[in-house]
Amino acid sequence: MSRVRTENFSVYGVRKVWRQLHREGILVARCTVARLMRDLGLKGVRRGEGIRITIRDDGLYRVGDLLQRNLTASRPNERWVADFTYAATWSGIVYVAFVVDVSSRAIVGWSAATGERAKPVLDALDMTLWRRDHAGTPAGPGLVQGSTTSACTQQ
Repeated sequence: MSRVRTENFSVYGVRKVWRQLHREGILVARCTVARLMRDLGLKGVRRGEGIRITIRDDGLYRVGDLLQRNLTASRPNERWVADFTYAATWSGIVYVAFVVDVSSRAIVGWSAATGERAKPVLDALDMTLWRRDHAGTPAGPGLVQGSTTSACTQQ
């Protein structure tokens, strides 16, 4: 198994090692190849790089969970929840931030960008505030804005 993997630039995973062994006349179950490779610490190489949305920095101050994981609201503009994620497209990765009003579960603001910065998150919040102002229901002083992680802010 190690020989087959080494002969193929150490990039073969379970499926390709298993198929190569079968081509060489060594009949073995695929689950056996998987178990042996796992025991030897061998993994196949994956294309592309892993994407990390959040990189934790213990040196920075984080606000506590103001929502206390209570995702209910009795009226609009009482609680907002924000999220930041990504989507793979044909032209690359697009980072998307959105704000959801907890009472209606409606997306009330969003933003998309090709860079992983704070700007899309702030743009989504700005869009939400602008849309609520133009709808005649501005955000009041009791609004709690949280995120799907534990970082929350109060306005």
